[in-house]
Amino acid sequence: MTAQLRGIFPAIVTPMHDDETIDEAGLRAHTRRMLDAGVHGIFSGGTNGEFYALSYAERLRTLEIVVDEVAGTAPVIAGTGCVTTGETIALTRAAGRAGAAAVSVITPYFAPATQEQLSDHFTAVADASEVPVMMYNIPARTQNSITPATVAKLAEHPRIVGAKDSSGDPSVLTGYIESTPEDFIVLAGSDALVLTGLAAGGDGAITGMANIFPGTMVAIHRAHQAGDLATAQAHQDAIAEFRKALQLGNPSTVVKEAVNLRGFPVGPGRAPFARLSDEARELLRAALSTSSELLH
Repeated sequence: MTAQLRGIFPAIVTPMHDDETIDEAGLRAHTRRMLDAGVHGIFSGGTNGEFYALSYAERLRTLEIVVDEVAGTAPVIAGTGCVTTGETIALTRAAGRAGAAAVSVITPYFAPATQEQLSDHFTAVADASEVPVMMYNIPARTQNSITPATVAKLAEHPRIVGAKDSSGDPSVLTGYIESTPEDFIVLAGSDALVLTGLAAGGDGAITGMANIFPGTMVAIHRAHQAGDLATAQAHQDAIAEFRKALQLGNPSTVVKEAVNLRGFPVGPGRAPFARLSDEARELLRAALSTSSELLH
């Protein structure tokens, strides 16, 4: 199973109608577009999927739709992290029943947690899960960071098979890789560090940018696997300038609007993190127009 969790996994957005209800047909179309671009699997219900703005029922329903659309052709990783351990266990179990190949569990957020508390949390979730568990580190959003030492300890659990690092700190990403066994999966969560992670012995990425430029993200991985490091670096460099546009608003909203502007309707973000201002949208449009070197 762990071999299937390597490669490029787009952290797909959750398409919505203008009234903010889930656009199920749009979700299927967006999932299909990712698969057609050659991604290795789908990550449903992550940060770019606006999990923080969805109800428990919506998180589960979007997963069910994605699993159904993928129809066993690629693994689906489900984001199941919640603030409390009990909630996380409940959603993790439900995700397993819904057909997720694995779950990604974000650290608890809002309240600070010690490394011991984080260790207890992930252990309890893994003990209760029937599918492989990956840890998700994104301290800028949660204010809780999993240290490489804690990851190394948790890697000993038979159902904790990997970690996604979205800290944006290369030393944390490489620390995860260097402190864990070779079969432990480490995926970059920062689009800027996809090639950095691969070069250090990592296994791929869970990437928000793949929503916009799936071909480019797949090309980074494909070129690296082929040993064509110059081409891999060229593709990695190609997204660097565009990534500055993520500062135009809530990054999840910016990604969604960029997908819309590329001609693939995914609707608005959920309020209050809804559409961008007119000025920000025009700046984003300009950024897209100067990104012709990115693969489509």
